[in-house]
Amino acid sequence: MNAEMRAIEITQYGKPEVLQLCVRPMPVPGEGELLIKVAAAGVNRPDVLQRLGFYPVPPGASDLPGLEVAGEVVSGDLAGTGFQLGDQVCALVQGGAYAQYCVAPVGQCLKVPQGLSLIEAASLPETYFTVWSNVFQRAQLSIGETFLVQGGTSGIGVAAIQIARAIGHRVFATAGSDDKCRATERLGAERGINYKTEDFVEVIKELTAGRGVDVILDMVAGNYVPKEINCLADDGRLAIIALLGGNVAELDLGQVLRRRLTVTGSTLRPRSVAFKAKIARELQDQVWPLLASKEIEPVIHHVFPLAQAAKAHAMMEEGLHIGKIMLDLTQLD
Repeated sequence: MNAEMRAIEITQYGKPEVLQLCVRPMPVPGEGELLIKVAAAGVNRPDVLQRLGFYPVPPGASDLPGLEVAGEVVSGDLAGTGFQLGDQVCALVQGGAYAQYCVAPVGQCLKVPQGLSLIEAASLPETYFTVWSNVFQRAQLSIGETFLVQGGTSGIGVAAIQIARAIGHRVFATAGSDDKCRATERLGAERGINYKTEDFVEVIKELTAGRGVDVILDMVAGNYVPKEINCLADDGRLAIIALLGGNVAELDLGQVLRRRLTVTGSTLRPRSVAFKAKIARELQDQVWPLLASKEIEPVIHHVFPLAQAAKAHAMMEEGLHIGKIMLDLTQLD
């Protein structure tokens, strides 16, 4: 095993071109960590924000971008973990995924679901951990409740639609074109709503006989928040996970009080290993069987070799993708 590896680093904050191939020392796993020979890594919106200088690296984390990987366990603290050398795993990490080798806490590693490729498996952790944490843990989407996801063709949206629908919920989604709306419906949304030509509040009220939805997963915030308050049913919950529309919103607190509404939000990256390990266990028990049975399937939009990470980020920023954008670490150039 070589002491060095190839990776993508952020040479300075800026446009996608600041992502450049480099040579770095191979990371060394510590207590409670596994070293993974990376076959694939996912590209996510937080990676773009980190490249732009808006998503600080947590203390002690790798400065290399990338929050999810899949590959082969090659060393680490294996005793009592249930993992062995050679196991194929996917993992959520705090950084360092755009590299040939990456360390991951054991608790944040999951065996690759049966029947999935390593590219498909690498598309899961960041989005599935985020969706499960916010929709099912924080917002507590429960049996018989309805669900709206904003940005239904993003990686998060694709995961949220499929998981909620597979568990038995009525699901609605917004997207920025009629084609994307039809894509959300193929994934399991009852209705895709074109936010450029339709008022999602009016459509939701019509589809729910004026009641509204129980849970909304929002990546926009900003001026969407007052609309979403109007879109919630009594006792409804709004879970905010990104601020693409801005971090300031007007909030009708009278509605919050009268209708017992909850506005919550979270970011996953700074949370503890124990917190993420709990998510991993619940995913293993409740979602991984749905992947193995093909009730849920990863949606991969495009795969780039590692050296083309800048092109992957440009595609992410263009916003025309449906599903996940991936990096193939078995192809470096």
